Amino acid sequence: MNVIEGYVPFAGYQTYYRIVGDCAQGRLPLLCIHGGPGAAYNYISSLDDIAERYGRAVIYYDALGCGKSPCPPLPDRWSAEFAEEELVEVRRALGLDHVHVLGQSWGGMLAMQYATHRPSGVASMVVASGPASLDLWLEEAARLRSYLPDKMQEALVQADEDGDYDRPEVRAARDEYYRRHVQAQLDDELDPRYVRPADEPGRELYEFMQGKSEFVVTGKLSGWDVTDDLHRICIPTLFTSGEADECTPYIAKQVVDCIPGCEWALFKNGTHNVHVEQKDLYNATVEDFLERHE
Repeated sequence: MNVIEGYVPFAGYQTYYRIVGDCAQGRLPLLCIHGGPGAAYNYISSLDDIAERYGRAVIYYDALGCGKSPCPPLPDRWSAEFAEEELVEVRRALGLDHVHVLGQSWGGMLAMQYATHRPSGVASMVVASGPASLDLWLEEAARLRSYLPDKMQEALVQADEDGDYDRPEVRAARDEYYRRHVQAQLDDELDPRYVRPADEPGRELYEFMQGKSEFVVTGKLSGWDVTDDLHRICIPTLFTSGEADECTPYIAKQVVDCIPGCEWALFKNGTHNVHVEQKDLYNATVEDFLERHE
């Protein structure tokens, strides 16, 4: 497949982008927004197969402070609004006047925030395991955590109190939660192409926006909520999630019920990483939706 890489100037720095494949006649490109905040495009690059199998260009970018878009800390700028400005600039710079958008996790949150402002030229949107309310997300995380063994729960509670998430017992508890609800295979077990290289940035942005843990939001995103604005979305929307996802069916249903006409694909036995775990089925499901909304 044809792969084009480059950079979009943004906020005085450079935002990396990667375009995979070309669009066959009648197919619009798919712009993909990674999660985190602080991840990079790698873990959603399983969507490359949409380009290979269906003749649709798939476009990724690494947000400033992530992956191949390094920058110094931007505490006065990093925010959900800044992330949306970057998304707008990527679209403008790459000439994506007519496009489909897919956002995974935080990327789905950003896509929904963007969609509430009714951008032009977005043919459809896929929200992959993205909550509309971080407070609800934390409530559900606490519930899922309560099913861990008592010792693991105690270790995580202690870490939430003292901020030390590096103790062996805390790492073990976190890994068990991840296996159950985030990704069935941890990073060292995954195909390396789906893992951000260890020497690329992202952690600092994650801690600034989220915090040190999946379970306590102490960063800039604390209280983030677009629930009351979802009714404004007029873009055809597909919500995807896994049956065992940390984005639980309860979280998913809140979004699906509030976005007019929203469809929902729930993948049996899938976690937050279901797009990799069930790649062929996931990509076929997404492509079917995109084809219906060209």
